[in-house]
Amino acid sequence: MSFIDFHELKYTLRNRGKELFRAAAILAMLLIVSCGVWWWVSIRWRPPPSIFDTPVDDVLGYLALDDFNELSLEERMRFLLDLSNRFRGMESSDSAAMAGFFAGVTGPARKQMTQNVRILARDILVQGASGYFDAAPSDQGKYIDDWVVNWTKMGEKITTGKESDETDKERIDKIKSQSDRTEARMKEREVPSLTEDGALGFMSIWQKEVEVTASPKQQGQISRFLQDVRKRYSNAF
Repeated sequence: MSFIDFHELKYTLRNRGKELFRAAAILAMLLIVSCGVWWWVSIRWRPPPSIFDTPVDDVLGYLALDDFNELSLEERMRFLLDLSNRFRGMESSDSAAMAGFFAGVTGPARKQMTQNVRILARDILVQGASGYFDAAPSDQGKYIDDWVVNWTKMGEKITTGKESDETDKERIDKIKSQSDRTEARMKEREVPSLTEDGALGFMSIWQKEVEVTASPKQQGQISRFLQDVRKRYSNAF
């Protein structure tokens, strides 16, 4: 082999070595990312249990996990709706298990469950405020009416299993006629019933609770949104 050929061989091997190193580095990175995704999906985050095929304490226990907050707002509301449907017709054994579960929830688990409720309320209000400010000014009044009616219906389905026969107009008129009771509940910091006082009173009570989980921007949007909601139903507030 000539002197020139030897140097060409060294140059070729050196380049091949660099290519192999880069390929190995890329492969290692892909493996790390793949393992990270697998860990997130399979280990760190737990999907919600099947409402009707899982023991009561396991279903309720999911409400005390941060994993609950990883669900979309629609998924969390569907989980709560299914949960209420199961427990509405529960057997005595399930009822006893549920009572035992709530009696045993203390410390960090109770704090996490309370935090999950705050985050749920925040996300409901953030979604409402976002849609409100995206609407044209001429459509914002109707948006408020639709938002209030929809959440009132959701409250009825969660608490009673079905919507009442009231029309949307009757629901709005009912809100406007409940000023004394709603104001009294607000002053006493008593959480109103979704079926008696509607979504407005419930969400107003939770406004201060939501502040601890919302960003400054979210707090501002929620505050302005609820102010306009109150103005819309000034007779009720």
